[in-house]
Amino acid sequence: MVLIVLKPDNAALKKELAAVFEDDLLNQTASGIVEKSIASLSDAGYKVQANPREINLFYLKDDLRERIEETNGEWKVVNDGTRFSKDELLKELEQNPERFSPNVILRGLYQETILPNIAFIGGGGETAYWLQLKSLFEHYKVPFPVLILRNSFLMVEEKWKDLINKLNFSIEDFFLPEQDLVNQLVLKESTNDTKLNGSLLAIEKLYDSFKQQAKAVDATLEQHVDALKKMTVFRLQELEKKMLRAEKRKFTDQQGQIQKVKAHLFPGNGLQERHENISYHYAKYGAAILQTLYNESLSLEQEFVILTEK
Repeated sequence: MVLIVLKPDNAALKKELAAVFEDDLLNQTASGIVEKSIASLSDAGYKVQANPREINLFYLKDDLRERIEETNGEWKVVNDGTRFSKDELLKELEQNPERFSPNVILRGLYQETILPNIAFIGGGGETAYWLQLKSLFEHYKVPFPVLILRNSFLMVEEKWKDLINKLNFSIEDFFLPEQDLVNQLVLKESTNDTKLNGSLLAIEKLYDSFKQQAKAVDATLEQHVDALKKMTVFRLQELEKKMLRAEKRKFTDQQGQIQKVKAHLFPGNGLQERHENISYHYAKYGAAILQTLYNESLSLEQEFVILTEK
């Protein structure tokens, strides 16, 4: 096996992206492209992973690495006295391209230019970040790697599995929000009916008959009956919510157990793998845990793996 270490702060490598650096310094093209991608992805429910700046380059020299900003045709290095006119800036870029360091917006473009990849394997946040850059790659005609979501695991110890079973839930149920679980528990375990579904249907039919009767007398009364119906149904739905809240108070212990399980499986409402360290599981199961993770790892299937103690 051969390990190759590549230092990217190299004049020859940076020169490969000099045209992109110049475009960013003079025209701020990248920020406009990525802002449009962010807006589109946000509409689709993706969280913003990295916001662009007008200029997405740092100036790198000795121990200095600071942002570059442009004001009224002059480029300055933030927190440093270095300033460039347009001609001085382009001369510096031509003679010392290694002094220009891409930030998170241009880094992927630089990375795939000097070390092209067929695919990129990463977590949800990482793949969302790369999606923000797709249009940027298309604009500069750099091949964009195939994005593959990596494996994610949820480790469920026996004590938690037993508690979940005691609550009459499945492990998969705990992917739901906590309040949804509590509502399900109350509806399943309560001896009192907290739903007014049948009653609401009867009320709606009753108001429909009122509307026909009122319409026969005066057509203008139809809207008035509709408004009364809407108000009545709303008040009854509020009653239904109050009944459910009152019934929930009878299941305080179970709610606490749901909270404990939820907090362990999804700490901070995030993935367990973002909080727990493998060392805990290694200490408990030994080296066998590594083989288990390897054996249970999927290839290209887009599924979430749940591991439980037997």
